[in-house]
Amino acid sequence: MKYALSTLAGAVALVASLVAAPALAADAGIIVYNAQHESLAKEWAKGFTKETGIKVTLRNGGDSDFSNQIVAEGAASPADVFLTENSPAMALVEAAGLFAPVDADTLAQVPQEYQPSTGKWVGVAARSTVFVYNKDKLKEDQLPKSLLDLADPSWKGRWAASQAGADFQAIVSAMLQLKGEAATAAWLKAMKENFTPYKGNNTVMKAVNAGEIDGGVIFHYYYLGDQAKTGENSKNIGQYYFKNQDPGAFISISGGGVLASSKHQKEAQAFLKWVTGKGGQDVLKTGTSYEYAVGKGAESNPKLVPLADLQAPKVDPATLNSKKVIDLMTQAGLL
Repeated sequence: MKYALSTLAGAVALVASLVAAPALAADAGIIVYNAQHESLAKEWAKGFTKETGIKVTLRNGGDSDFSNQIVAEGAASPADVFLTENSPAMALVEAAGLFAPVDADTLAQVPQEYQPSTGKWVGVAARSTVFVYNKDKLKEDQLPKSLLDLADPSWKGRWAASQAGADFQAIVSAMLQLKGEAATAAWLKAMKENFTPYKGNNTVMKAVNAGEIDGGVIFHYYYLGDQAKTGENSKNIGQYYFKNQDPGAFISISGGGVLASSKHQKEAQAFLKWVTGKGGQDVLKTGTSYEYAVGKGAESNPKLVPLADLQAPKVDPATLNSKKVIDLMTQAGLL
């Protein structure tokens, strides 16, 4: 009899939890797997909730970690939205067939060059590749004319990168698309011989600033972020933009997508529309992320070199191949 009562009580509890589940889910609003800067995502979530009343729960992590987690979770993922710093993580999830198509109204808010050709996700921000250099060690006429020049033996021991991070791997993904596998593999082999590894782009910048190394490949906003604070880690640094459609002029698109498995499609799509609209893009103009706004008619922070002046190569972010890049970098001994 005790066993029967225990079983009955358990069944009642289970039914009660199932009945309560929709209410709990509604109270939680939407869950965003956020691989963007935490402070930026918080501003987006705060602004969206203030305007719509829809709660946003952020779970923060990295591009690669979250993209692989989503693929592993599949249709059981609790996430409604995925935000990244770089495109390859989005392409990985898209290749697994786990994104719902982005609403047409949202896609219409972003120029085609800042979204994938497939319409399965959309650009929410952007960042530019730069070569930071110590102004006491290098003059402008001594700078590499192309990212490819860093493979030359004359640069041995003179440049740095954070090769294990998603930022640098996104740059290599663009090179793979633009120059092909053989050229990319050869460049990575030469990179192994020439570069000095550091952990994190900020660490690369600090090393260049301190004169430990002549230059380094990072994204643009690290310098601007430090300058906006004390400038102590960037006071000796210049930023060089490769331009001329060079692989080193690559613009990395930060992406946003709605998971096909989301139980809150309407709310998730509304969040993506808000982020790519005036409210979300204004955060990029006035905030401290120093990333580029990508919405139509949106203005970036005035301290940034205008996107139109960067002469970036055309890259379809939907085809950036993170798995192949990791394979090539591993073969070159970089990972």
